[in-house]
Amino acid sequence: MTFLPTLRRLTAALVLFGAALVASAPVHAQQEISPEHLAKAREYVDMTDSAQLYERTLIEMGLRVMRLMIQEDPSLRDPLINALQTVYDGYLADRDPLYNQFARIYAIRFSLEELEEIVGFYSTPVGEKLLSQNAGINEDLQLVLGVWSRNTSNEFLSRVRTELRNQGYNAPEVEAPVLEEEGEAAPQ
Repeated sequence: MTFLPTLRRLTAALVLFGAALVASAPVHAQQEISPEHLAKAREYVDMTDSAQLYERTLIEMGLRVMRLMIQEDPSLRDPLINALQTVYDGYLADRDPLYNQFARIYAIRFSLEELEEIVGFYSTPVGEKLLSQNAGINEDLQLVLGVWSRNTSNEFLSRVRTELRNQGYNAPEVEAPVLEEEGEAAPQ
């Protein structure tokens, strides 16, 4: 399997996937979901990382706002922290509409019976352990993937240069792209 045909197949698959999403969007929008079905999906959202996405997103927004405002006026630090907490608390109190949209996504993809089984699993000791460990596991996976990506980017570029040279081309001497984390250049 070569890269170009694989890339072409991937591109074609993405185009087909996008077309399928567009074609199925009205079905999702019009699909009737019983209140019981939606309630079970919401139960799942409330017990999983899906709900934590909202809190993490709010925290990330707050940190970006804080950086921007403190750069402009460092004397705002203390009042800004209080203002951010007030705004954060307000958004947390008003999270139900978004969580209900999350629940709708699950209700569209899983039957009521499937959701009952899923929620049942997460109510077992192993399911509860998985739930309690998910955030840490996801952070560890992101850390490992970030380190791997930084370490591999130079090697990947080197292999591409070598392959171009093997094919008789003069490979340009460029540096591997620097990955960024939270607005800072990642170490290589």
